[in-house]
Amino acid sequence: MVGCAPNDQGGGQADYDQTKKMVVDILKTDEGKKAIQEVLQDEELKQELVLDQQIVSQSIEQTLTSENGAKFWTKIFQDPKFAESFSKSMEKEHEQLIKDLMKDPEYQGLMMQILQDPEMQQQYIKIMSSKEMRSHLQQVITETFESPLFKAKIQEILLKGAEEMQGGQQGQGGEQQQGGGGQGESGGGGGGG
Repeated sequence: MVGCAPNDQGGGQADYDQTKKMVVDILKTDEGKKAIQEVLQDEELKQELVLDQQIVSQSIEQTLTSENGAKFWTKIFQDPKFAESFSKSMEKEHEQLIKDLMKDPEYQGLMMQILQDPEMQQQYIKIMSSKEMRSHLQQVITETFESPLFKAKIQEILLKGAEEMQGGQQGQGGEQQQGGGGQGESGGGGGGG
């Protein structure tokens, strides 16, 4: 009996490796890919593969709030590329959140409390009077004055103002000419005789 029995010492591993290689080869063929696609199209299988949202939500919440989750997020947000990508992906949501908060009376009240706090006012004064802030403001003002858009707007305002002044002077000059012309005529008639 021993002579007819298969040798399990190395044959089992060899059969597994051969079977694995054969299955992988089959899956790589067009027929194998087509068979997998057909299986994935099956509605019953789809229903089994769909995850229960509540389970997913609970799992994510537990993962995020766990100690390991906190360590993971702390570590991953230290990567500047990830932090930048994450913030860009959430930019619209943050903007909308801020807009919604600005309309919220409770939030407005909290902001007013913060802004009216004497300590905060002192901090603002300290910041605004700092050398760095003055330098920054000077740079912003200089950049603004050098901006083509600003120059065009100022030019438009000056031209409009000049036209208004010119129109006002012409209107006043016209009134003086009419009034002055009447006096001149009567004065001129008296001087000619």
